[in-house]
Amino acid sequence: MDIAALASPDADARRRVAAQVGAACRGIGFFAITGHGVPADVIDGAFAASRGFFAQPVADKAALAYASLSHNRGYVGMGVEALDEKRGADQKEAFNLIWTDEATRPPNAWPALPGWRAPVQAYFNAVFAAATRLHAAFALDLGLPEDFFADKIDRPLATLRLLHYPAGAAADQGVGAGAHTDYGNVTLLATDGVSGLQVQGRARDEWIDVPPLPGAFVCNIGDCLMRWTNDVYLSTPHRVVRPAAERYSIAFFLDPNPEALVSAIPSCVPPGEAPRHAPVTTQAYLQARFAATYGAAAAKT
Repeated sequence: MDIAALASPDADARRRVAAQVGAACRGIGFFAITGHGVPADVIDGAFAASRGFFAQPVADKAALAYASLSHNRGYVGMGVEALDEKRGADQKEAFNLIWTDEATRPPNAWPALPGWRAPVQAYFNAVFAAATRLHAAFALDLGLPEDFFADKIDRPLATLRLLHYPAGAAADQGVGAGAHTDYGNVTLLATDGVSGLQVQGRARDEWIDVPPLPGAFVCNIGDCLMRWTNDVYLSTPHRVVRPAAERYSIAFFLDPNPEALVSAIPSCVPPGEAPRHAPVTTQAYLQARFAATYGAAAAKT
């Protein structure tokens, strides 16, 4: 769907887009957006930087290892994560950068590659703006003030994650990324045109291939937004199968401010019923999910 109208002064146009977004969030929980305002050259620059980072020797990448840092930053090596423990370790490597004001959170760990930081930061800023506009659409669709989420995502636990999957389609080589739901509010994913992402159907008995969508972001709802909406919006399991060709993708996770209380929006709770989820802060919820994926290392997030 084209979300360009979310930046329009026309309130009716914004509501029409919000209704489309809301229908997708109530349905399969995944949707693709164009008109997101992130220029093609900014996307290309981020992918070029990602390829440059992962092409480095392992020792250079490991110098910025996730396990030696804090606040969800740094390099995650091949086989370190297991998003679905039943399927074993994920066959991917990743590099995480976070939103930071360098006062309450430490600065990012930037690779010592000439010209690397500027294109990645430009991408971070642009996709953050797009994800923020989506939150206005969520609010409109839910019948809330358009700025309902604004003070809950202005110092977010947002993460930009560069991902690299080596080629290898054989079934005995494990999964690219195990089946999981995302932790926060919304994810915006850009891919390089190589397939591999699959979404679980609502009947939970099928996996649906997500086709490459040049110029679009694939978006999905995370657990925090599902909890906020009392399961009106759905967080859908998804996975990455081993790609036949080398695959790069870039995921932007807009997770709320750490102290934001994720508690069921009253209008999403039917009369006479209790909320389906207990209130929890973003920080507490994310730490629990990271612990399941990384083990003891999550204690430093």
